[in-house]
Amino acid sequence: MIRTDRLDLRPYELADWEAYLAMSNDPEVTRFPPGKPLSAEDAWNRILRYAGHWAVLGYGMFAVIEATSGRYIGETGLSDSRRGMGPDFDGFDEASWYFSAAAQGRGYAFEASSAAHQWYGQHKGRPRTVCMIDPGHERSILVAEKLGYRFTRAAEYRSNPVVLFQRSP
Repeated sequence: MIRTDRLDLRPYELADWEAYLAMSNDPEVTRFPPGKPLSAEDAWNRILRYAGHWAVLGYGMFAVIEATSGRYIGETGLSDSRRGMGPDFDGFDEASWYFSAAAQGRGYAFEASSAAHQWYGQHKGRPRTVCMIDPGHERSILVAEKLGYRFTRAAEYRSNPVVLFQRSP
């Protein structure tokens, strides 16, 4: 659906489940919230949730595939998450990115997320989006800031500290 210089982004397919499960069980990837590996059941349910988001709302999370190797390396996109974080967060589509350890530090998160935001702007055009990040995840905060997100406030989500950001193009 989207091609960058190095990456292909497309909606999730059931064939992505094993690679997603492996990434979701890598301690390097899961050290920030959720802070623990996903069970096979939770990973499966998440893939189905992503597919349902596309089917019902027409947008959502993209599986990110490295173009040269064809391997799954992570995800990015925007979704309607309805997390119960308050009126300054809920009701706005939430951006996120999640990449395998092998893909980190290579600029893939920004490249893919930038392409996803561009697609979202062309197809959905909602002016304000939000994101939630663990306060200790400095790389992710840098990606958010590079994408144009600005700190809104500190909060707690599922007993974990988080920082909330918003973006208004």
